[in-house]
Amino acid sequence: MISARRRYLALPPLAVLIAAVSCSSPDVVAVPSPKGEAARYCRALHKELPRTVDRLERGTAEPVSDFTAMWGDPAVKLRCGVPKPDVLTYGSEHYNPNADAAEVNGVQWLFEKQDDGYRFTTVLRKAYVEVTVPGKYAPEVDVLTDLAGAVKKTVPTGV
Repeated sequence: MISARRRYLALPPLAVLIAAVSCSSPDVVAVPSPKGEAARYCRALHKELPRTVDRLERGTAEPVSDFTAMWGDPAVKLRCGVPKPDVLTYGSEHYNPNADAAEVNGVQWLFEKQDDGYRFTTVLRKAYVEVTVPGKYAPEVDVLTDLAGAVKKTVPTGV
């Protein structure tokens, strides 16, 4: 009877460890591949990104990269060095000359409604910075106020 009890006591910690490992997987963020000066701007931005955005703590994106960052759960995801959004490309069937954009603390952002939240992408900058914000954090634009300073400091205006 004692040995059965010992086996019972030994099993729960293993079960807890298995559950913790399977539930704590990091968020996967697709890593862009900027080149040249865009890559340099993105690396500089990564160093300046805030520890919190809209009161959400910074986490670790997988794979780890100087071109990505994330905050909160569900994650607000930032990717730097993404391609120019289709809605801004002339000659594209997706081009929209009336695309929705707004300035937040001196940074112009294109905003696109997603199934759950918004995707914001900088415009009129030397590198495109994309921020995806889940609808849980509505108004989703609030995270941009905490990111604008770092973008202004590291990614120059221009196209």
